[in-house]
Amino acid sequence: MKTEMLYGYHPVNEALKACRRKIHEIHFAKTRLSGPIEALLARAETARIPVKQMLPAQLKAATETDMHQGIGALVSPFPFAPFAQVLDPPVKKTTGRFLLLLDSIVDPRNLGALIRTALCAGIDGVLIPKDRSALPSPLVSKASSGALEHVTLAKVTNMADSIDTLKQNGVWVVGLDKHASRSLYDGDFCGDLAVVIGGEEKGIRPRVRKKCDYLVSIPQSERVNSLNASVAGAVMMYEAYRQRWASGI
Repeated sequence: MKTEMLYGYHPVNEALKACRRKIHEIHFAKTRLSGPIEALLARAETARIPVKQMLPAQLKAATETDMHQGIGALVSPFPFAPFAQVLDPPVKKTTGRFLLLLDSIVDPRNLGALIRTALCAGIDGVLIPKDRSALPSPLVSKASSGALEHVTLAKVTNMADSIDTLKQNGVWVVGLDKHASRSLYDGDFCGDLAVVIGGEEKGIRPRVRKKCDYLVSIPQSERVNSLNASVAGAVMMYEAYRQRWASGI
């Protein structure tokens, strides 16, 4: 039976609320007990989840980090969604699908930050490639402040082929590329939409870039080379969110 150790208040709390993982046991350090953690432990006990007190050093060893905030949870691995669920969600929307495609985001902190923004911006589903990508680890859950526990995330074998399938199903695919001549603010992000954010160093891979319906860039001053991937992704997602909100989508 595979397990992993979530750590930090928000990841553990959101996993408990989301009810998507099997929570085998919750560990806490008595010396770090706070009001929110006490409430979390009470909910866990009501749900009949075993709760175990540890010394701070024991919790550090169990979570393999100093960033545990006094609490950790032994849980089942993150539950990936099938691609079909992202493509055709069980709950139908009248407002158009809004998807995020992350092509080769390898830094787990960037992945976590992007997932947190995606949840806030109303993204319906996220795709990552099977290879050349950070995976939804406890560090990603921590970096997302627990947003990972609620997001619909699918892992695909071939991102370019997945884009073909999305386009065949009426989804417009827009890539963020710093070299694109078209400004982000000239794009139309309403309707069925997937936005593509490339990796930290090289951006969107050539074959994936060619599959996009069009590319946009973020206008910026000449003083820096480019934005961090998670910041650039946030700018793009929120411009799409703004347009969709203004259009009543």
